[in-house]
Amino acid sequence: MGSSTTPPPPALSPPAAPSAADAPFLAAFQTAARAAGTPDQLRFDAFMRLALYDATVGYYRAARARVGRGAGTDFYTATSSGPIFGELIAAAAVHLLGNAALAATHTFVEIGAESAGGVLRDVAHPFATARTVALGQAPALAGPCIVFSNELFDAQPFRRFRRSAHGWTESHVQLTTNPAAPLRESFLPLPLATPTPFPPLPADVPPGYTLDWPAAATTLAAELAAAPWHGLFIACDYGKSWAELATGTPAGTGRAYHRHTQVPDLLARPGRQDLTCHICWDALAAALTAAGCTVAPLASQEAFFVRHAADFLARTLAETGPHFDHRKLSILQLLHPSNLGQKFQVLHAHRRSATGGAGSKSGLAKKQRFLIAEATHGAPRQFLFLGSISKNCRSLHT
Repeated sequence: MGSSTTPPPPALSPPAAPSAADAPFLAAFQTAARAAGTPDQLRFDAFMRLALYDATVGYYRAARARVGRGAGTDFYTATSSGPIFGELIAAAAVHLLGNAALAATHTFVEIGAESAGGVLRDVAHPFATARTVALGQAPALAGPCIVFSNELFDAQPFRRFRRSAHGWTESHVQLTTNPAAPLRESFLPLPLATPTPFPPLPADVPPGYTLDWPAAATTLAAELAAAPWHGLFIACDYGKSWAELATGTPAGTGRAYHRHTQVPDLLARPGRQDLTCHICWDALAAALTAAGCTVAPLASQEAFFVRHAADFLARTLAETGPHFDHRKLSILQLLHPSNLGQKFQVLHAHRRSATGGAGSKSGLAKKQRFLIAEATHGAPRQFLFLGSISKNCRSLHT
């Protein structure tokens, strides 16, 4: 979670030395390995599940701040920009459902919220109610819902495959007897019956090619889609297509983050650093479609909000006229292509109830075109904010 929002460091941080803080994790690792029938060894996704979600030693179970720019945090996300991200999400959800009256019948459910109150904290929203579900908790979705997540799927355990001269292998994490390096990654040949990603692993990549497959993210999407809810699904995250993962990322996309720095060793600080990889948007879309959802084309975060929160953007940008303020800075951070606007993507889908639709779209396209035209051509042309805010932003820091 949060890795692509962290500015790339000038250099990777040095490998972490073993710490006494690792001892509880190593004991939990050994217990889990024995329970799995593989003494002193876990497949990488099982190691990651332990490192992130174990009730005792899991990174996301620790009672500490992980998100933000303060001391001790590891990454920041769109929610770090303040309440305006929640306002944009609420505006887009109303637009996609069709009208505020219909939105008022839906429960807004944020899955994987890191902060109390979630994205709608301090936001006056039109929904019937809003609730958050922590990472790893059952969401209990039913009835009319807006199922929302921000960087949920990239925080799910992934499998690591590497092509060798003789075929594909898979990453396993092993305990060693070396106190200076208690964990070691080994790539073992795949058993013939091992299920592999969808579609199958490519056969025409060179030895050494690494494919980090977000298996648990795809499973989670299918589980969410299978629940008895109807309405709207919105997922903000960073990911790639299957073709990009299978042919365009030879070093894989798995990353570790600690104190806003990318860490080269995925096994360092187990339970004390974030682990993440790019999700596969194709697989998520397929899981939603298989469960009866109508999936819209993937959009960049910039394009999603410009299309579906145009009225909110026009109104917000006009509030202070030509003056630059914190809210405009937040919009710049969220939408500008050099910030989060292109680094993040948004996948949304509708699911109709058995007796009716998820929301009427009649007239929305015409309304959207009018709002964009009004914001662009009317004084003070606030919708052309990307370049002007960039200049204002630079002036604030000089």
